[in-house]
Amino acid sequence: MPKRFSTARGREFGDAVRAALSATGMTAREICEKIDWDPGKLSDLVNGKGGCSEVDLAVLLGFCRTPPDEREHLLTIYRETDMKDWWQHHNGAPLPVRIRTFQEHLRTASTFISWMPLLIPGLLQIADYVRALCLASATCPRDEVEQRVAARMAMQQVFRQGLKCKFYIHEQALVLPVGGQDAMRTQLHHLLMMLVRPYIELRVVPVDAGAHAGLCGSFELMRFDRFEPMVFLEGENSNFIIERKDSVKDYEEILKALDRIALSAEESRERISKLAT
Repeated sequence: MPKRFSTARGREFGDAVRAALSATGMTAREICEKIDWDPGKLSDLVNGKGGCSEVDLAVLLGFCRTPPDEREHLLTIYRETDMKDWWQHHNGAPLPVRIRTFQEHLRTASTFISWMPLLIPGLLQIADYVRALCLASATCPRDEVEQRVAARMAMQQVFRQGLKCKFYIHEQALVLPVGGQDAMRTQLHHLLMMLVRPYIELRVVPVDAGAHAGLCGSFELMRFDRFEPMVFLEGENSNFIIERKDSVKDYEEILKALDRIALSAEESRERISKLAT
């Protein structure tokens, strides 16, 4: 039976299908004529609305000669498009594969909010900071370090679209000398440069705030124009993506609590400037 999508996972699926169609070098109308599809059906599919069965999808991907790995990825997403919460296990997968879902949602988000109690957020990390984290990891293969650094840097291209971002960072993340004192000083100066952009806000939760609502751990929340917000939780070898309204609301309450105790944007800038000297 044709399947209708109602989640951000469906939009991710539509974006990936659009990329597969583009690789054929044919127009959507030409593809529809070849496989005898109504153009509206293909339009719904690439716009994240669904409207096809798994057999339909297999026919489409076969016609597009989609590579096996990408075909399996798309079929997996298709089966998950009606899931509100889902867990991704990626033990042993290279970083570009592990963060693919995150990146695909990030590209279409209208707002991105991050809480990091221990580290500088990934979208604000410099290469030396990422490299130091990889070298300190117990599970990152040494021959993948530079690949992971490049993948993290590529994620930051999202700033070119002016994505509205708000970062909550605990002060202890600003004083942890990841990569050594010189690298950390460069990292702090990078934060200050990023704050010049009007669509980026950073709020520091000071050490003297004591116990606070953010002790539950780091997370990232995205809001979209046409879909409900979602939360990403990143682990060592898996991610958990949350879309259920009641669950997302809990994380929104945590952000409200952090907002009440965090330094203002100007105070946060001054605190970072002081630590960077």
